[in-house]
Amino acid sequence: MPFKVAALFAALIAASWLYLAYQAWQMQTLPMTQLWMPPSALADWRLADYIWLSAMWAVMTAAMMLPSAWPMLQTFAVYCRRGGTSAPAGTLLFAAGYLTVWLLFSVLPTLLQSLLHSRAWLSPMMENRQPWLAAALLMLAGSYQFAAFKNACLRLCRSTLGFLLRHWQPGRRGAFNMGFKHGLYCLGCCWAQMLLMFAFGVMSLSAMVWVSLMVLVEKWAPVPAETLSRTLGCLLLLWGVYLGLTA
Repeated sequence: MPFKVAALFAALIAASWLYLAYQAWQMQTLPMTQLWMPPSALADWRLADYIWLSAMWAVMTAAMMLPSAWPMLQTFAVYCRRGGTSAPAGTLLFAAGYLTVWLLFSVLPTLLQSLLHSRAWLSPMMENRQPWLAAALLMLAGSYQFAAFKNACLRLCRSTLGFLLRHWQPGRRGAFNMGFKHGLYCLGCCWAQMLLMFAFGVMSLSAMVWVSLMVLVEKWAPVPAETLSRTLGCLLLLWGVYLGLTA
């Protein structure tokens, strides 16, 4: 990957994490009157509230998911040069396509969060008030680890060369399309893990780090994909059962 492109991605990831850390710090230190608070009634939500919250989720997904796509971006940059496409431009367009998927996905947790706030299942500080919600989300994520679709997406996320051989498209438009398609596979692999943020606090920095590490381990660890997926699935299921029994 060209140094300038790698530096740009590293800066984007760092900036996203710094923004999230700043938001988490604000939630812990500033008085509630100085913070944006989600409306308690669903009817009181305005378009600006949805836009702000979607932007927050978009930054969160960029911070948590872009590091896991780094090997794919590196491999793509090499094949850009071999295919005659400018590596910097092609890699940026691939990343743009990838992030577009997660930007669109951010609408879903935004709508879900507005619903949970309206039912008072989340506090004004975006913390989970329902132990059963955490248990249910852990069991959902754990069960999904055993799904054939999940594991098919995981294999394509881990096999960077295999993905390119199967989905290669020439030109700059092709770079964006391939990034978008890779983002769809990544979404198919990780959407349930992202929803775990509702279990442990939407703005919990430790939960963001924990989920990010789980995604990185799944995609980078030198262990067969299904073995790793099922092991994580068992751990999540056991955790969910424990929370359900102790709720």
